[in-house]
Amino acid sequence: MVNRPRGSGRLVADKRSSQSRSAPAKKKAAASKTPNKKARKPRSTKKRGLISGIVLGFFGLIWRVLWGFGWRIGMVTALLIGAGVLYIYTTLPPVSEVVDGRARGSVTLMDRNGAVFAWRGDQFGGVITADTVSPYLRDAIVATEDKRFYYHIGVDPIGIASAVKINLSEGRGPLSGHGGSTITQQTAKLLCLGVPFDPNSGMTETEYESDCRQTTLWRKVKEAIFAMAMEAKYSKEEILTIYMNRAFLGAGARGFEAASQRYFGKSASNVSPAESAMLAGLLKAPTRYAPTNNLERSQQRAKIIVGLMEDQGYLTASQANTAINSPAQLSEAAEAKAGGYFADWVMSDGPEFFTRETTEDVIIKTTLDQRIQKAAEDAMKTIFETKVSETSKAQAAIVVMSADGAVRAMVGGRRTQVSGVFNRATSAKRQTGSAFKPFVYATALELGHHWNSTVVDEPYTIDIPGSGPWSPENYTRKHYGRVTLEYALANSLNIPAVKVSEAVDRENVRRIASDFGIQSDLAEGPALALGASESTLIEVTGAYAGILNGGSSVKPYGLTELRLLDDDAPLMDTEGGIGERVIREDAARELIYMMSKVVSEGTGTRARLPDGREAAGKTGTTSAARDAWFVGFTADYVAGVWMGYDDNTPLKGVTGGGLPAEIWRETMTRVHDGMPTKPLPMLRPAPEPNVAQTREVPRAAPRPAQNPVDAVDTVLRDVLNSIFGGN
Repeated sequence: MVNRPRGSGRLVADKRSSQSRSAPAKKKAAASKTPNKKARKPRSTKKRGLISGIVLGFFGLIWRVLWGFGWRIGMVTALLIGAGVLYIYTTLPPVSEVVDGRARGSVTLMDRNGAVFAWRGDQFGGVITADTVSPYLRDAIVATEDKRFYYHIGVDPIGIASAVKINLSEGRGPLSGHGGSTITQQTAKLLCLGVPFDPNSGMTETEYESDCRQTTLWRKVKEAIFAMAMEAKYSKEEILTIYMNRAFLGAGARGFEAASQRYFGKSASNVSPAESAMLAGLLKAPTRYAPTNNLERSQQRAKIIVGLMEDQGYLTASQANTAINSPAQLSEAAEAKAGGYFADWVMSDGPEFFTRETTEDVIIKTTLDQRIQKAAEDAMKTIFETKVSETSKAQAAIVVMSADGAVRAMVGGRRTQVSGVFNRATSAKRQTGSAFKPFVYATALELGHHWNSTVVDEPYTIDIPGSGPWSPENYTRKHYGRVTLEYALANSLNIPAVKVSEAVDRENVRRIASDFGIQSDLAEGPALALGASESTLIEVTGAYAGILNGGSSVKPYGLTELRLLDDDAPLMDTEGGIGERVIREDAARELIYMMSKVVSEGTGTRARLPDGREAAGKTGTTSAARDAWFVGFTADYVAGVWMGYDDNTPLKGVTGGGLPAEIWRETMTRVHDGMPTKPLPMLRPAPEPNVAQTREVPRAAPRPAQNPVDAVDTVLRDVLNSIFGGN
């Protein structure tokens, strides 16, 4: 037995033993610590789970509240929409009552041969249906405006979303620009949501239509409800029928039948793919894309429509290629810009309740000859292109008519292919100048004088009460002594015209001119004889027609028959414009002879016609050359030409015997092309020597101012001498 000293330390073995005994204790302690840590983790997870549960519960509560409100609001909204649809459904009339929504009627104008040449008002070609139009047209409309037309219930959410996206991407408001409207919604808009136009509302038709086209959010909502009601009430074909009949397509055309007739001269049932595409292309912007405004732009728009039709399977590649390579073209009537000045004149001259303010569809047959109209337009164009400076602002007008006053052509200004503008042929009152002189000599002839009666051309002065002495001068500033009336007229001498007017009493001259149709206020003083009065071209031309027809008055007219569409019996007609006799036929024949000398050897020689065709007329140039005229006739037609500036600026180097006479010649040469030559209905005196016409009479010595009575006595003495053998 080993004794260890007291107080000695542990043995190594003991230490190892102690360590071995303490190790389990440490492990146990460590083990006891580990479970303590693990016990704390479940307490943290539970806390977080509680928070998540509260959050989820909160949002769940919100969702349940929103869902509760949402489905209730949705249900209420659906019920309200359903009620709205049901109500509108009960108010929608039959399709037949809504296809024509015009407040005004239309006027169709036909020429003397029965061909349509112009339209006015809101043209409606007649009811068409989805079954009666060309299938190409029906498909073009659907492809352009609503490719899902046959599948939606009136509104197209896909189309609306696409439109909003496009609008926002282009920097516009969601409802500005592309609307995403279906054809049904567009039809609802055309129906103005069932509110018809009321003329007594104080709102014009234009204002009414503008109000119907509003694009507010509330308006869109009502439009959608109305569209769904229409889908419930009408079939797709009926909705398309309403749309095709009410859509505005430019140039006064309401509906595709009217537009087809307007632009192509054919029914909507016969239009080709190219024509269908052009018509459908008008829906986007009728005025901008109207082919009568810009044919090329309209054709480019049509190409886009053709592409859409091919993409959606409505056209084969071959059909699309043909439509693109052979674009639609305007009819001849459409190219003529709807009748221009002549149509405007007929509309303004006819009865207001059947023309400008008609509520009916009216057919008017007119006197217009489109061949003669083209002749006048071409003549105007030729002279201004070859004889007038490109920078000149000078204007001109032409009227061509028959001897009974039937107007065959009318050009109211240099721009011939226009409508709705100032018409210088009918509205411009201008001084007539020497074009008035035939009425002075008509008065003398009617009172018993003759073409070879003489008058002395000499210095002449009249003392006008309140104005003092007045001395007319000839254009040449010369005097020709004793001359015949024929010579005085042919050479447009002013002094003889005034002396004859005073001799026969200027009041008689005023009466004769007025009876022949010069209705404008005629001058009171002696300058009446020189054309100091103002008149319109159509009045003067009509008065000359009275000379040609043998001396009877004429009222120019353009309307020959007026009837309602689909009615055979005319409401009014015109058999002619000839009125009361003004001068004897013998006097008219002498006057025509005198006027023929104006063209053959006087101031109007530049109006001579080719092939020896006889013509008679008179030149006219006013003071300071502000107006220049040539009015004349053949055995077949009367034509008048005026030239001047709208602001009365004097013409430079132009007289009635110059450019107006040339325009007249160009017009009448074209008018008579191919027509047999006819002699003028005039006196044909036996040839006899006339000194006054073969040599110039020396200037007479000046003399003091005459008393008007002495002047009249001189003229009467001269005339009486010629009648009883004097010369």
